[in-house]
Amino acid sequence: MPLRALWWGIGTGLLALTLAACAPAGAPADGDVAAAGTAASPAERPVADDPYWQPAPAASWQWQLSGTLDLAVDAEIFDVDYETTSPAEVDALKQQGRHTVCYLSVGSWEDFRGDAGGFPVSTRGAVMDGWPDERWLDIRRMDVLLPIMGARMDICAAKGFDAVEPDNVDGYLNETGFPLTAADQLAYNRAVAELAHARGLSVGLKNDVDQIPELVDHFDFAVNEECVRYDECDLYQPFTLAGKAVLHVEYDGALDFCAESRQRGFSSLLKPLELSAERQACPDAPA
Repeated sequence: MPLRALWWGIGTGLLALTLAACAPAGAPADGDVAAAGTAASPAERPVADDPYWQPAPAASWQWQLSGTLDLAVDAEIFDVDYETTSPAEVDALKQQGRHTVCYLSVGSWEDFRGDAGGFPVSTRGAVMDGWPDERWLDIRRMDVLLPIMGARMDICAAKGFDAVEPDNVDGYLNETGFPLTAADQLAYNRAVAELAHARGLSVGLKNDVDQIPELVDHFDFAVNEECVRYDECDLYQPFTLAGKAVLHVEYDGALDFCAESRQRGFSSLLKPLELSAERQACPDAPA
């Protein structure tokens, strides 16, 4: 399976205090599920009149989820963390003409997040392989999870992000501790996309390559980890044929995949696994 982004938890407490006055409340405990279902649905909120931003195919991008955010990187798109990235940083990027994508995990429980206590224990499944501070979520519990994810996207919107990148949306292919099916995953992923669109945010499909044909119409771009390594790049044809961007990263090797990437119209990077500021972008095609 493609590798997931490496996370860090430093500084989240300070950010949580900063946002406490405006962030929505966390999800209810198990006994309060019925109340959550009767709350105003994020999907019912009006969408902004202006169409939401969508990344252009082959646009340059930077993906940074660890270390001090480097605002000077020459890229049109910055994909950064929803919680540790400050409104001032988002605004600084906007002033430079950059667009911003808000990273959040919608398929895993992370023990370092400010809202970690809002997830009922019964929704937390098996520890994610290689990531001891994360557990898979029971995505069938949409009555509990969608309000939490909606609240996170409210933070993204309040900070001025243009789009969201929901991670870990292929739990049905993993040992989650729950009997998740492909149908469960499709329903959840579509609901997550609706949450983003209801807030005027575009949304990217992260990996979940087997369900691309069923999801391409619901997502505005794609984010892929290591389709070259896993020989999966052909599966992104529905996105490219629809004129939708594919933001692609490889973690190992050299930039010897760039010719193929340019031919496909991907936006490709070579990055370290910890997703620090370091990056090597595929160069433009020779004139």
